[in-house]
Amino acid sequence: MNQRLRVGVVGAGAMGASHVGTLAAGVPAAQVTRVFDLDTARAKDVASAAGGEAAESADALIADADVDAIVIASPDFTHADLAIAAIEAGKFVLCEKPLAVTADDARRVVDAEVAAGRRFVQVGFNRRFDPGFQDLKSSIVDGSLGEVRVLHGIHRNASNATSTDDAGLVTGSMIHEFDTFRWLLDGEIIGIRVESPVTEGFRDPQVATLWTDGGQMITAEVFVNAGYGYDVRVEVVGTGGSASLEPRTPVIRRISGQGGSAIGSDFVAHFIESYRLELAAWADAALRGDVVGASAWDGYVANLVAGAGVAALGSGARESVDVPERPELYG
Repeated sequence: MNQRLRVGVVGAGAMGASHVGTLAAGVPAAQVTRVFDLDTARAKDVASAAGGEAAESADALIADADVDAIVIASPDFTHADLAIAAIEAGKFVLCEKPLAVTADDARRVVDAEVAAGRRFVQVGFNRRFDPGFQDLKSSIVDGSLGEVRVLHGIHRNASNATSTDDAGLVTGSMIHEFDTFRWLLDGEIIGIRVESPVTEGFRDPQVATLWTDGGQMITAEVFVNAGYGYDVRVEVVGTGGSASLEPRTPVIRRISGQGGSAIGSDFVAHFIESYRLELAAWADAALRGDVVGASAWDGYVANLVAGAGVAALGSGARESVDVPERPELYG
């Protein structure tokens, strides 16, 4: 493999285009060589800005000899099949979340890796690379909070064009929370209940209560059309104290009898540094033949929790999350 990782990106929408720009400007170990999107003109524009070329199809991009590794940023329903194709081609993958729409499809990706006998896939749960989230996790790991009892999470978007129905909010947006809490606590979610104050039409916001195998309880509010901006917060409460991850504090202005600070509306801008760190870690790992971050197994388990969450939203009851035995490949 070359000294620089030659990357092909499938999907040139907001997320894909951002990844292309970040790889080109902020990840010295990587070089974008191919971009594919159904919008051919957009693919050409995004690729040329990074010094690459547009590919004729996703399959052609995966098979291209000038592509060592793949970033999947296409619509959610395409993720599993594209990841499996890349695994079969022996190429490393950074797959944007979710790994799949359903747990069954995510399990197909896990099974493809197990059949190959090695890991290829990193799932794009970027919060694992965010300095604030890492600092919050260190407060749990070092024991300074005592025994963790409760976590509270808030995840709000100004608006959202992808999570547009009840199930999609759980599988496409709340799934971030499922991975974040598993990672923070280094444990499994064993039960979930999901409710909404909205009774007709698209039930947004939704509030989940989760139970873990470590005896903790979690609340997670996800509001994808909150209107006022992009807002992600987490509080961890233990027997010895609490730790809160709050939004970055910009300048506070007091003018004409009013005070306040601006709140951004762009999730990409909010987490831009975590995306850069995620992509850099992925590229460095791929160059040495390794995988870091959230695994395909992590993506599969997040889909299991999401499936139980969708069922809970329908039943109004607590639904169990049954995680099967982890394959040896994932340690």
